[in-house]
Amino acid sequence: MKAEKLPPHHACDNHIKLEGLLPPVGVIYSLSKHELEKLWSYISKNEEKSFIRTSSSSTQAPVLFVKKKDGGLCLCFDFCKLNSVTRKNSYPVPPMNKLLTVFNGSTIFSKIYLHGAYNLLRIKEGDGHLTAFRTKYSSYEYLVIPFGFTNAPASFRNIVNYIFADFLNIFFVVYLDDIIVFSSSEEEHVKHVASVLQRLRDNNLFF
Repeated sequence: MKAEKLPPHHACDNHIKLEGLLPPVGVIYSLSKHELEKLWSYISKNEEKSFIRTSSSSTQAPVLFVKKKDGGLCLCFDFCKLNSVTRKNSYPVPPMNKLLTVFNGSTIFSKIYLHGAYNLLRIKEGDGHLTAFRTKYSSYEYLVIPFGFTNAPASFRNIVNYIFADFLNIFFVVYLDDIIVFSSSEEEHVKHVASVLQRLRDNNLFF
């Protein structure tokens, strides 16, 4: 199930803290007709979901396409300059040996992947203008965490661990952008997975 509407705010919404000057407005790259069609499709869908809105920000990232290995096109937002002046969130990735300790005694595991994980989480109110991107149609800014943003993985772990604090390391861990549910019996595992899925629904985190 994909998220089709703007997720709610949380106490751990992503706050963008800058350590340098705002990057300047980026260039508008020349795009082919096919690329422009894909770009407009992306803009239309994400405006409809309220993931983005028009922007008059004084900092705007350029947009470009990168060719995939299969020959397809991947839409990219070049946040390199924004990332270079953003204070990094050092929220830690648990080392594998610690995870193995947490898993001790568990025999059944499930992995849950949240589709478009970062877009399920909000940018802190007032910070959206920093995520603006520039196109020939208009300029837009994100209300959710964009892919390509330096703190996206750490913010994801931070927010999800906050929401699942009472499950954490008991039968639930987050590793990178995956949720892992672990149990010592099949009966227990069914209950654990059901609890996690319900918590995801309650917080509009779709999978």
